[in-house]
Formats: sequence, C-alpha cells, structure tokens
Amino acid sequence: MDQETRQCQNCKQEFIIEPDDFAFYEKIKVPPPTWCPECRMQRRFSWRNEWKLMRKKDIHGKEIFSMFHEDSPVKIMEVSEWYSDSWDPLQYGRNYDFSRPFFEQFKELMRQVPLMSRNLSKPLNSDYCANATEPKDCYLSFGISYVENSAYSIWGAKSKDIFDCHIYNESELCYDCVNITKCYKTLYSIDCEGCSEAMFCKNCVGCNNCFGCANLKNKSYHIFNQPYSKKEYLEKLEEIGVTSRTNVEALREKSIGHWAQFPNKFIHGRHNANVSGDYIFDSKDAKNCWRIVGGENVKYCQNFTLGPAKDSYDHSNFGSGSELIYNSLVVGDGAYNVAFSAFCYPSNANLQYCYICQNSSYLFGCISLRNKQYCIFNKQYTKEEYEAIVPKIIEHMKSTGEYGEFFPVEMSPLAYNESFAYEHFPLTKEEVENKGFVWRDSKEKQFKATMSSADVSDDIANVDENITKEVISCAHEGECAHECVGVFKITNQELQFYRKLNIPLPRICQNCRHYSRFAWRNPVKLWYRQCMCDKNHPHHTERCPNKFETSYAPDRKEIIYCEQCYNSEVA
Repeated sequence: MDQETRQCQNCKQEFIIEPDDFAFYEKIKVPPPTWCPECRMQRRFSWRNEWKLMRKKDIHGKEIFSMFHEDSPVKIMEVSEWYSDSWDPLQYGRNYDFSRPFFEQFKELMRQVPLMSRNLSKPLNSDYCANATEPKDCYLSFGISYVENSAYSIWGAKSKDIFDCHIYNESELCYDCVNITKCYKTLYSIDCEGCSEAMFCKNCVGCNNCFGCANLKNKSYHIFNQPYSKKEYLEKLEEIGVTSRTNVEALREKSIGHWAQFPNKFIHGRHNANVSGDYIFDSKDAKNCWRIVGGENVKYCQNFTLGPAKDSYDHSNFGSGSELIYNSLVVGDGAYNVAFSAFCYPSNANLQYCYICQNSSYLFGCISLRNKQYCIFNKQYTKEEYEAIVPKIIEHMKSTGEYGEFFPVEMSPLAYNESFAYEHFPLTKEEVENKGFVWRDSKEKQFKATMSSADVSDDIANVDENITKEVISCAHEGECAHECVGVFKITNQELQFYRKLNIPLPRICQNCRHYSRFAWRNPVKLWYRQCMCDKNHPHHTERCPNKFETSYAPDRKEIIYCEQCYNSEVA
C-alpha cells in the first residue's frame, strides 16, 4: 500500500502510516491504528506505575505495599500468594456478552479478579521493589532485570551495587549516574560507557581515573580534560576532597559548566545501524524508538531493558526475547505474537487484550492467568470453541470501534498522576478531569523528622551507625515540584555502600533525587535540526549541512553535532 496521512482520533493531529507499517499490520492481522504514535504511547503509559509504592488492603483485609492506590477499585494479592496454587483465577470466568462493549465487560472482570500487588518475577529479598525481574537484595528499585544489591534506581539490567542511578546496564558499584553502560565505580556521571574510577564525567567512553571530563575516549588520569600523571592525579583528588557534601555540590556545578563547552552527539546510542530516536544501543532497523537495547526491525518502541526484541511496533517496556509484539506494555521474556496487552510475561504466545498473564497461549481478554490455553474472559474453552468465538468477538469489537487500540486511559486502575504517562505527558488536575481521567490528590505526609538534613555530617568520615535510626528531613522541605516526601531514612545497606565508596550522604529524599536525575534525560520526542558544527572539517568548509532528528529541542542551549562532526572532535 502507498503511504497515507491520517488524522488522530484523539489529538486531531495528522500522522503518517508508511507502506512498511501496513505490511506489519497485515502480517499480524490487525487494523491500522486510529491514534497517532504519541497518543498511543501516552495511552499505554497511563497503565504503568513506574516507581511509586502505596499502601492498600489485600483481599484478606491486610494492608500491604502495592502499585495501586487504596482507593483504586481493583483487588490485590501479595506477590507470593498470587504465584501460589491457593486460588484459581478461572473461578471468575464469564461468558462474552455480544450486546455490550468489550471494554465495559473487561473493566468489570478487572475489578473482580485479584491482581499482583507489585509487578515482580522471582524476587529475592526485594520486598520494596516493583516492575522487576529477578531482583536480589534490592530496595526501592524499579524497572530492573537481574540486578543485585541496589537501591533507589530505575531502569537497569545485569548490574550490582547500584545506588541512585537511572538507565544503567552491565555496571557495578556506581552512584548517582544517568545512562551508563559497562561502567565500574563511576559516580555523578552521565552518558558514559566502559568507564571505571570516573567522577563527574559526561559522554566518556573507555576511560578510567577521570574527573570532571567530557567527550574523552580511552583516556586515563584526566581532570577537566587536562592530563596528569597518576601521582599528580591522586594528589589532586585528595586536595579536592570528594568525601565532603559541600565540595561535591560545588564540583557538580563546576562540572556542568565545563561539560557545556563541548558538543553532544544528536543521539544517545552506540553500536547501531539504521536507527532513529534516542537512547538506542546494539540495535538495527529501529525507527522512532527510545531507550531500547537489542532491538531489530522495531518501530515506536520504548524501554527495552534487555534484548533481543524484534519485529514489533508500539511495544513499551521489557523485550528480552520478544517477537511480533504490537501496542502492548511490559511484554517480554520469550513473548510471541502478543497484541493490546499489559504485564504479560514470561513465555506467552498468541494473546490479545490480556492483563498480567504468564506462561500462557491463546488467551483473549483474560486477567491473572498462569499456565493456561484457550481462555476468553477467564473461562476455559476447547481449541475448536476458542477458534470459533474469537473471530466473532473481534468483529463485534470492530463494530463498536474498540478493536485495534490499547485499553483506554479512563479504564486504568491508576490515577493519571500516579502513572508513567504523567511524567512524560504532564497535565493539570483540571485537564485530567476534563478528559474523563482520574486524578488523586496526595495525602498529607504523617512522618515526623527526628533530625534535620542540615545536621547530617558533611563528611562521610564523621557519620556513625546511629544515622540509620534517624528520620531525616529533606532539604527541599516539601516545597519543590518533585513529589517530595519530606523525610527519608538511611538504611544500613545504604550506609555501607557510602562508606565503601567514601562518599557523603544525601540531604534530599529519594523522590527529589529521582527527579534531579530525570531532568538529565531527554524527552520522548524528536525535532528536525541541522548540525551546529561551523568549523572546518574534511567533509565541510562552512557550517555542516547534515540534518537529523534529535530529542534535543531547538531552544535548548546544548551544542548538537551530527555523528561525523562529533566523532571528529572526541579525543
């Protein structure tokens, strides 16, 4: 088919469906989308609570930590009970009613079938984590896969001893970093790969023992991009005094000013072929994607913590051996041919409109099923019955205008401002309610500080074990726009980590620390821009003519180069 321009049914903006897109939709037997890519992404994100834990009573009346608010109409089970054989989700099965819309019936089922309180797979001593696969000894970490002994971190894989980091892979003993890969003992750094013993570095690759540097490659013993001998370097670090919080904050500001002098590549990513978007690694033929690892022949996809993930469109979160996934959220770990579904892993195949299902195949409109086949609305059918009924349901959904798009935002068990969508597509309370979505005001915090953050010792050397008994006031005092919780604690695990790295304690709560890192991450949006390089290079004599799509908005202050110009300047 030829390229077509269509109008989004939601935002009314025009979007393009290309011939390759039509071929994909035909391959998986779904109609072309009626919403634009951005609205489709927002719709999926509204069903994901990325990093908030709340207290809610389970089906037995016991208050537990959950991804769902106490006022959410869904029923929940503790993770271990949900995985047990003590209950049967098929007992909630029901017939499909062809006289009523599908989503109306699914919403009713979703309010009856117990849901997993926190989205977890095989956790070990990680009771305060969610959206995680096989976390071990982790605390308040989210969106992680195979991570060990870590806390206050989001979006990581195959790593250990990681605290206060955002977007990390195959790294160890790192602190307060954003977008790092294969790094060791790297602190306060951004967009680095293969670095060790690095502090306050940005866009560095293969460097060790570097401080405050930008755009270096395979260098050692540099401070603010100036080379030193090993002896001089160590003496300088001792003189700088990185064990002091006051010094660390001053050095952070100095480093940020230093980084600003250097160009940035238009895309965060390495080891790619034929890709567009941002934060893309080890991928090929990935178009308009964001924060993916190991993608192949994918489009409009986000947040693959692990590859491979291939032949998929509008797939948000997970990956890890997934194939033929369409317009779904948190699907992976061996998933095949899954559409319009959420939180379905591992080893699912041939699912449509399912929620929190595992190790199953040939399901339609099911919730909380494990190890099942040929079920509709949690009711068991024979293979022949299933194959006869599902096409009729699809035709009915097409007649009601429901088939072909993800679950509606207004059906989400989360309030809009509790969801991942709120971080990327912020709306006011009035805007949310005018759209028919749910908004929940935060309750006043009941925690009382026993110690002021101003009284926390400036130097880690002066901190004793008693700090773990204190409730410390956040330096922001709830006055920022970062969902400040007002107070925080230092756990024993955390204190040992700070001592191991000989770094100072924080003075703001974990939410405020999260948002300070989040500010360094580019948005899920692309602009057409021209390379800003105006120096003489072998491939141009005036301003570089190369143009590209980038997540750096035109009004931002950073210097943005094409790949050719950037590579020619990296030391």
